[in-house]
Amino acid sequence: MMVQNSKIVIKGMGLTELQTWCESVGETSFRGIQLYEWMYKKGVERADKMLNISQKFRNYLDEHAILSTLELELATQSKLEETIKYLFRLKDNQFIETVSMVQENRHTVCISSQIGCNVDCDFCATGKMGFIRNLSIGEIVDQLIYVRNNVESPITNVVFMGMGEPFLNYDRVIKSAGIFHNPRGFNLGKHRITISTAGILPKIKQFIDEEQKYKLAISLNASNDDVRDNIMPINKKWNIRQIIKEGKRFSSLKRRQVMFEYVLMKGINDSIENAIELASLLNGVDCKLNIIPYNESDGVYQRPTEKSLNDFLNILHANQNGYRILVRWSKGQDIEAGCGQLIYKEKFATDIN
Repeated sequence: MMVQNSKIVIKGMGLTELQTWCESVGETSFRGIQLYEWMYKKGVERADKMLNISQKFRNYLDEHAILSTLELELATQSKLEETIKYLFRLKDNQFIETVSMVQENRHTVCISSQIGCNVDCDFCATGKMGFIRNLSIGEIVDQLIYVRNNVESPITNVVFMGMGEPFLNYDRVIKSAGIFHNPRGFNLGKHRITISTAGILPKIKQFIDEEQKYKLAISLNASNDDVRDNIMPINKKWNIRQIIKEGKRFSSLKRRQVMFEYVLMKGINDSIENAIELASLLNGVDCKLNIIPYNESDGVYQRPTEKSLNDFLNILHANQNGYRILVRWSKGQDIEAGCGQLIYKEKFATDIN
């Protein structure tokens, strides 16, 4: 149980936890159900708005409980599409970013699970921050609550692809996904929730062994260990074939299909040889393969040419067996809201003051 300034942080508690807590302060377990629905289903962050709760308990909540974990610092709207990047300030004055992307009837929210990241993928801006700390369940959930309360389009999909490595904050990510899925919470179908990982093998195995029903995305980003070792140091611990083996095991579960992500970078992993190697690695694997043209951030890595992209895709299609190929162009590139671009920069502090 988290405590801040002598107050109990109840935002992030699950249904059973809230019921137990309510009983511990002299209320009924039914109050826990009401709190759960007020916080998560209705997105209310002030006790005085919880109208079916007694005035006495509302006063208690004001004095002893924390119902909100973050506040908006800056919202940046893309000029290219319906994409907004949010910079949130947390209670300890740390910052995270969240991205809302609306396209026709689909509204996807990309949420963060950590402040910074210690996986240290060389091409990812977030990794340059280093690792500061894991987010609490409440801080994860409040990102989605804010977007839902402030964007008209109903949220249809949630992806744990923002700042941080979700599987290094595994328990809190899974519990927050449970709140997103719960009918008394956000009531999102499990297939509407995607959790992404750079390849934390023990947690991938745990995810599969627990038969979690959320979607699984694994960042592959290379066709051989030499390249992956250079751009994703984690590969030295858990290599490509180990990762693909577990992805294949996930796809063997009923109505599950792993998604492999491949960020295509000029002169790094976009050659004809790389495409042939990738097709061979995924031969016969029931999976989705997301090809993501690199989102440039610091000038070190670059997006491949259109010819390189097309040649790469042609090889994959020509050797296609088991995998489905998709090309994903990231939204919000003009506001640095694309995959791998999320990072808190000191310049924001100047922009917002």
